[in-house]
Amino acid sequence: MLRAAWRALSSIRTQAVTQAPVLGLPGGGCAKLLSVQRDLPSRPGGLILRAARGYATQKPVQRSREDDPLPSMLLKDYQDIPGIEKVDDVVKKILSLEMANQKEKLKIKKEQLMNKVVENPKDTGSLEARIVALTVKIHSYEEHMQKHRKDKAHKRYLLMSIDQRKKMLKNLRKTNYAVFEKTCRELGIEYTFPPLYSRKPHRRWVTKKALCIRVFQETQKLKKQKRALKAAAAAARKQGQKNPESPSKTDQRQSEKANKC
Repeated sequence: MLRAAWRALSSIRTQAVTQAPVLGLPGGGCAKLLSVQRDLPSRPGGLILRAARGYATQKPVQRSREDDPLPSMLLKDYQDIPGIEKVDDVVKKILSLEMANQKEKLKIKKEQLMNKVVENPKDTGSLEARIVALTVKIHSYEEHMQKHRKDKAHKRYLLMSIDQRKKMLKNLRKTNYAVFEKTCRELGIEYTFPPLYSRKPHRRWVTKKALCIRVFQETQKLKKQKRALKAAAAAARKQGQKNPESPSKTDQRQSEKANKC
């Protein structure tokens, strides 16, 4: 805004100086009248106001998307001020969304979409609210990439945000299909199913898979043998508890030693 006003001010000054009348001097030279300054306003504020009015009467900025708010819309802090409608057009343009920074624009877009999609706009932790926030961020990244096509950092952020939104949409589709349909319809998202995982087999992958299958089979055999041994030991214990009168192995050894003596 200030740069545009300064450019307009400098152009007015140059036009006034070039259009000034020239007087011939007796020495053969020429000089411009100093009374040119009388044509200019006495206060510098008048030049700035004229430049601001010229900037305000330029071609209005068009919306990048249909859902975006109008650039002429006033900011939220100035909408409820009494008598704001009677203010000059220059002041309205300065307080409008067109002159706001990117952060305020994204905030207003996010609020509008939240009112459309989410039942409780204050609930920012739900899945649909996070999808709305990511959608606004993706739109801003897309607008930036249209102007700066070689910006690789923002391209990376854009792809990461799209992948994150896909995961959230997948979870929302599983949990609440009605809200999923409403979110996609209001935000203009076309949900496509992810392709099935396919991997081209090669020799190394085939040998690795065969080795894994063989190891799995061997471990299953060992587990089966351990179970059989445990079952046999448990059966022997039960049989020993049922026949307590039968001499144990230690008693038999002691009787054999006594007979030898």
